[in-house]
Amino acid sequence: MCARHATIVCVACIGVGLAQEGLAADTDPWQFEVTPYFLAAGLDGTVGVRGVEADLDVSFNDIWDSLDSAFMGMFTAQKGPWTFELETAYLKLEDQGAKGVTGPFGKVSVGGALELTTELTILQGSVGYRVLDDATKVDLIGALRYTDIDVDMDVSITTTPGIVFPGGAASVSGSESWTDAVVGARVLHPVADNVALVGYADVGGGGSDLTYQLIGGVNWTFRKGFTTKLGYRYLSWDYEDDGTKWDVAASGLYLGLGIQF
Repeated sequence: MCARHATIVCVACIGVGLAQEGLAADTDPWQFEVTPYFLAAGLDGTVGVRGVEADLDVSFNDIWDSLDSAFMGMFTAQKGPWTFELETAYLKLEDQGAKGVTGPFGKVSVGGALELTTELTILQGSVGYRVLDDATKVDLIGALRYTDIDVDMDVSITTTPGIVFPGGAASVSGSESWTDAVVGARVLHPVADNVALVGYADVGGGGSDLTYQLIGGVNWTFRKGFTTKLGYRYLSWDYEDDGTKWDVAASGLYLGLGIQF
């Protein structure tokens, strides 16, 4: 099922739920939350710019050495069964070693001769509708995910036989952006009065051939209006267009603080 059809199905399900809810939600107050967070993300996969591809592999142990800057945050507005979210995330990883490079010359092992600088920006707007509101809560989610990448590939040596970049250059760079429609679900399950387990999954496409995301974590409300959020996040893309390739998964631990008002 394509992303557009999946989104239509999700919207239809939400519409049915709204009809059942009637006007009850009109009496519910708005609730807002701002959540700054940090994602210790590693990147693994294949990156391509202008027909030149490199194997990208930044493990968890390499994150602190490569991380140049990062910012993540989410704004949430909830009224009755409806939830509206806007999330932004930015990562810049510098001097990431590549295991190999592929281009017009074929596949060549570079043994650290190729280094990458990668900037990744994600913007996601989501609409959720609560279909189960018991002790365990379940939300259906429909969202648009915007992804922007900026990649620089630099060869630190040029004497390796066979390594000839297009135009004879020792480096290539490029940027690309696209938008995907995704559908998913979120589950909240309490394990104590102020502690809840969180599970989230979505899948979609449109701009990319396929993108999906998995999140598992725990929320601890340690004080009224303040919630610590800790967990693991996995986000994958399969994108290729006109010499640009981003077949990459970003994964790692996240830590955030939800501030309700």
